[in-house]
Amino acid sequence: MRTLLTGGVKSGKSSRALVLAAEFEKPWRFLATATAFDDEMRDRIERHKLERGRNWETVEEPIDIDTAVRERMILDCIPMWLNNLFFAEREAEWESILERFIASMPRDIVIVTNETGMGVIPADPVSRRYGMALGIANARLAAAVDRVELMVAGLPLRVK
Repeated sequence: MRTLLTGGVKSGKSSRALVLAAEFEKPWRFLATATAFDDEMRDRIERHKLERGRNWETVEEPIDIDTAVRERMILDCIPMWLNNLFFAEREAEWESILERFIASMPRDIVIVTNETGMGVIPADPVSRRYGMALGIANARLAAAVDRVELMVAGLPLRVK
């Protein structure tokens, strides 16, 4: 089943993704978009690897998620992917990459994203463009999947 998990930071999305993906036949795959750009991020990546355990094939791809996606996969996460595009000065490519990703989306996938736009409007133009892109990407992904869950305080709420 194609599932989109959304919610706030540290709301339990990654743990919930592992629970949902456990329903897939093996081999299980994990598409990691994060890059270890500082010590905190390196620690976070290591914690996620330990949480997954050894039963996962990890594919590290910070930008070209459309070519890295495979069957029985968790994609973690859309906000980091967009961040990588903006940082690499490839902001103009996000829609075409997302379109190709959706067109090639496998039958069994869990996509992790963050809910955004529920609070303050950012003061700077880049942050506003990023928030708008993430909101549009989330809406397009939600339309393309079978199930959407919103994580709130570690609890999944079925949206679709």
